[in-house]
Amino acid sequence: MSITVAIDCMGGDHGPPVTVPAALGFVGDHPDVRVILVGLAEGIKPFLGDAAVGRISVRHATEVVSMHESPSLALRNKKDSSMRVAINLVKQGEADACVSAGNTGALMAMSRFVLKMLPGIERPAICAVLPTLTGHTHVLDLGANVDCSPEHLLQFGIMGASLVAAVEHRERPTVGILNIGQEDIKGNDVVKRAADLLAESGLNFVGNVEGDGVYKGAADVVVCDGFVGNVALKASEGLAQLLATFLRQEFRRSLLTRLLALLALPVLQRFKKRVDHRQYNGATLLGLRGIVVKSHGSADTLAFTCALKRAADEARNGVLARISERMAPQRPLQETA
Repeated sequence: MSITVAIDCMGGDHGPPVTVPAALGFVGDHPDVRVILVGLAEGIKPFLGDAAVGRISVRHATEVVSMHESPSLALRNKKDSSMRVAINLVKQGEADACVSAGNTGALMAMSRFVLKMLPGIERPAICAVLPTLTGHTHVLDLGANVDCSPEHLLQFGIMGASLVAAVEHRERPTVGILNIGQEDIKGNDVVKRAADLLAESGLNFVGNVEGDGVYKGAADVVVCDGFVGNVALKASEGLAQLLATFLRQEFRRSLLTRLLALLALPVLQRFKKRVDHRQYNGATLLGLRGIVVKSHGSADTLAFTCALKRAADEARNGVLARISERMAPQRPLQETA
């Protein structure tokens, strides 16, 4: 099965110097993938060399959405932007997935406007992979929806479980809901009602998950509203940076500690590899009638390559069909509610 990925080459902090080499390397490593590089042709072609043949093509777009541009203005005015054209390729069936490191709000607005929602899904959610002691977990929503109803959180759980089941080939992934305690009496009314809905949904629901439980691997999928999810994500990123800074400071404190750092170098390198955030880059906008993956704006070539892999894996394994299949039993309940 051949997979085509449309890439917004102009998005992010770096643009073509990162996105194009990442695309070339990814195509070289995956014979079943072709890419469409979308953006200003004169900005893309200098990084192609002799590679612009076969499974790599360029689609010219005359506009670029800036990282700080208003999503509503971008949606209204930037109809020939690299971001919009890449999403249109998914809509038109020319691409199976789209990847962008650009403005998150604009990407969400354009994707929802162009692709629309899957049946039974009311809102898209941002889903990302985070490392845990036991491997990794999928967390959603990470910022698309500040306020959610219990029904929205149920839909997030179904979408997250469907993604894990499809991509990781596990039919019964565990699902938890982020809460301030494990007891059933904890949490606000929305979280408690959502927990009841998840328990009745047929999902492999394991109950409430506390903040530390996310990184202990308490569940394969952790559901929360976008406000809580984004705060939790940014806090954990800040803590990781703080610990890394403390570690460097301590090893540089004296000649002895510098020597100890040299002796510990193999251990430190393995540690760095395990916590390297670049390997988890790429957050999926779940719930759309098309696969859209958001790369971190500051992504380097390795990180952007990981986002491309995420998009291709989801297209290859039929994530959209799996979500639709699992939502089907819920739709009659929604219509009678």
